[in-house]
Amino acid sequence: MTDTGSNAKTAAVEPPAAVKLTLLTLTAMVVGSMVGAGVFSLPRRFAEETGVAGALIAWAIAGVGMLMLAFVFQTLAVRRPDLDAGVYAYAKAGFGEYLGFFSAFGYWASACVGNVTYWVLIMSTIGAVWPSLGDGDTLLAVVLSTLGLWAFFFLIRRGVKEATAINKIVTVAKVVPILVFVILALFYFQPSVFADNFGGADYAGSLFNQVRGTMLATVFVFLGVEGASVYSRHAKRREDVGRATILGFLSVFAIFASVTIVSYGLMPMSEIAELRQPSMAGVLEHAVGTWGKVFISVGLIVSVLGAYLAWTLMAAEVLFVAAKDNDMPRFLGRSTAADVPVPALLMTTSLSQIVLVVTMFSDDAFNFALDLTSALSLIPFLLAAAFAVKIAFRPGREGTVGDSTRRELVTAAIATLYTAFLLYAAGLKFVLISFILYAPATLLFIKARREQKRRLFSPAEAVICAVSVAGAIVGVTALAAGWIEL
Repeated sequence: MTDTGSNAKTAAVEPPAAVKLTLLTLTAMVVGSMVGAGVFSLPRRFAEETGVAGALIAWAIAGVGMLMLAFVFQTLAVRRPDLDAGVYAYAKAGFGEYLGFFSAFGYWASACVGNVTYWVLIMSTIGAVWPSLGDGDTLLAVVLSTLGLWAFFFLIRRGVKEATAINKIVTVAKVVPILVFVILALFYFQPSVFADNFGGADYAGSLFNQVRGTMLATVFVFLGVEGASVYSRHAKRREDVGRATILGFLSVFAIFASVTIVSYGLMPMSEIAELRQPSMAGVLEHAVGTWGKVFISVGLIVSVLGAYLAWTLMAAEVLFVAAKDNDMPRFLGRSTAADVPVPALLMTTSLSQIVLVVTMFSDDAFNFALDLTSALSLIPFLLAAAFAVKIAFRPGREGTVGDSTRRELVTAAIATLYTAFLLYAAGLKFVLISFILYAPATLLFIKARREQKRRLFSPAEAVICAVSVAGAIVGVTALAAGWIEL
């Protein structure tokens, strides 16, 4: 977006019109951002933690919780149509600028770390036939991933319109192999194997621990449910934001649950737990032979590249809007004539590059990045859900449009409890590592405040800052002492 100025000399220069997205395109953004690396890793992730019973309970909890969160984004899109960029804007409106900044940064950092999982999984997939790539975390794998990462930077730099059009096509292409997997799995389904996997293996522990162990995996695969709200400023019709969120969620939930459950009918869970990622390829290979592995591997690469595109767009958008609202430094609020926030896009790609290098030093790069992505997203989700509770209790206030209903209050309350439970399920390790990222990010907030010649922190903000710094110190100490590991 380009400002034209207010005097007569510049009045003739029209700013470029923002790209307007239809319901179909917004829904494709939701589906495209959720269907990525996560779905192809589900069989092994679940088999490592739980049997059929635990998986059914986990999907029930995740389905209800994430559906409530989807309803929250739908409600907020209607009640606060003045707020753009979704997650970030809701946190700021509800709980102040500093927590709004944390929400923006956390969501952005989550997207950047999540993007790294895509490249790791692509290289791991190719590594099955090219051993030099290992599990996607070797030097060669990182070099090739770097080339892909920056190639996408230049693609997106051409314009949001072109990038979202590509994403719509890719979304259709990548859903096909997943549906084929489910159909073939049902055809080769073995009831006796399914029954043996029902209760879980000895290593899985109690049913509660089994369910808890799957929670971060379910969060990761559902990340992107807020995709339409993040792009709300581009929607042709405001009501399409909520519709796209619900349509996208229901479609993807059916796919994810099906992929997980049918896998238990093909192989013993102990064998699924030992499969190389992407484990969906190994499960189908067991059922139909080598061609099944190749088929899923190709589908994965298409799927992951499409999800990477959608996530990079959303991450840059959050930084851009936060800068426009004076919550990030001004340089992040610049964009080209094609409505592309290049500085924000460059910063997004750069952080992904840094995390990509770090993966070479992790024992399990894919699972660590996946869990950290989920953990970083929980604070933004929790604040958005809590904001929905707040406006439901105060109808007609907080700048809301219309009166909230009892259903909206119940929905928001369940979504808040669900995200709070996810923070507990994430465990202390990922909370501390999140603090290590959050604390130094405050420097961006300070820079923005100095540009505006404003007081750096209010008393409440100073307390929040102190807590985040203390958490970061504990996290660094824990890493150095070996109490927690990457």
